[in-house]
Amino acid sequence: MTGASMMNENPGALIPELLLLGGAVVGLLLGAWLPRCRQWLVRLLAAAAALAGLAATAAAATRPGEVAFGTSYAIDTLTHATRAIVLVAVLVALALSVDATAGHRRETEFVVLLQLGALGTILLGGANDLLLLFAAFLLASVPFYALAGWDKSTLGTEAAMKYYLSGAFLGVAMLTGTAVLYGVGRSTAYGPLREGLTVAPVAAAAVGLVAVLAGLLFKVGGVPGHFWVPDVTDGTPAPVAAIVTTIPKIGGLGAMYRLLLVAIPADTIDWPLLVAGLAAVSMTLGNLAAFFQTSVQRLLAYSTISQVGYLLIAVAVAGRAGLAQPALLFYLAGYAITNLGAFAVVAALPSARTLEDYRGMARHRPALATALVVCLLGLIGTPPTAVFVGKLTVFTAAVEGGFAWLAVVAVVNTVASVFYYLRWIAPAFRSAAEQAPPAVLESGGAAAAVSAYACAAAAVLLGVGAGAVLPLLSPA
Repeated sequence: MTGASMMNENPGALIPELLLLGGAVVGLLLGAWLPRCRQWLVRLLAAAAALAGLAATAAAATRPGEVAFGTSYAIDTLTHATRAIVLVAVLVALALSVDATAGHRRETEFVVLLQLGALGTILLGGANDLLLLFAAFLLASVPFYALAGWDKSTLGTEAAMKYYLSGAFLGVAMLTGTAVLYGVGRSTAYGPLREGLTVAPVAAAAVGLVAVLAGLLFKVGGVPGHFWVPDVTDGTPAPVAAIVTTIPKIGGLGAMYRLLLVAIPADTIDWPLLVAGLAAVSMTLGNLAAFFQTSVQRLLAYSTISQVGYLLIAVAVAGRAGLAQPALLFYLAGYAITNLGAFAVVAALPSARTLEDYRGMARHRPALATALVVCLLGLIGTPPTAVFVGKLTVFTAAVEGGFAWLAVVAVVNTVASVFYYLRWIAPAFRSAAEQAPPAVLESGGAAAAVSAYACAAAAVLLGVGAGAVLPLLSPA
């Protein structure tokens, strides 16, 4: 196929992205005129845009892959999967946040910021040029900084400031790395950049790559860009914490996978070993830090850091194992729905902030306790959940790609993670005599609870149907 036939300057290639953008812009204008009691129309518009985006994504996935707008944006299996996972996550986030945001004077801003951050996340996954990658990084960051401080509480404001400062510092590092890679590779487009880096000074290319990866690691919450995760997750309302710990990871990991596979020659810079090391450190540090947490949101924060470690394994074997891409995308889908489900339980019980507050939950809220158990066991990787299949596929890819030692580290970390997830599950099944005060387990609303049930069911169904889904995620 010739280069001309692969080109596509038609904005119609970006229908899912344009629907999100249109939903955000129209929603912002609509919210400025609607009374507070009718701000739910903005949420409805956002949900319609996401559903239409999913339909457009399904239609686009039936067509051959292409590169749009010069060579800057790739529309292929990786991009389609990123679109689908992000749009489903947006729908779940809209649902689980209803109780906390309905009727709030900044309800419209919440929905608009979610859409804009999701748009940047999708663009990260499809970026095929360093300049678009950085622009997408900014679009996937700035709205979420504002979202972290959305409720204007003391903790939320502090969380937003920490989030912003971490992002500003590592964003500057990423921009510097982009400049260095352009300087030595003579191009920002991934294809020509790869050719340029094969003859570039290795030390300079390595410095540029490390700086770019620093920005992407901030976006996904992996070591060493993880410092913001615990404070932001613990200091924001549960719906916001669910969004910032889930959605950015989808695009960030997709962007890292494409950048390393397409633009960086592994025989010039040994990036597989670098990423494998980051994976081992992220999963181990996240698990160790989660062991003795008492705050449920802080525990989930460190859990997300450890999950990034497992996901980075698939990135480390990009181009070395045939299962690398389907493993990464399926794990991301399973993780997103399972993590959102766990946060939906937290959102459904806004007064239960610590592990001890969940005492006797199984007796008081049996259905919600079941959803919590399914989601937490899912995060461990217990069959038949989606994360189990994702982990199994990732570990297989690691062995296939020559990183058997990393698979061993991941298995050890998975076994170790059982401890702190069970520290949350165990209190829920204590006797009536040890039950927490009824007020602590009072429902914050039905929407978050229904979201938790739906996510728990989806996590199991996706795991059971993995055999049909995984082949769809392989590169064309």
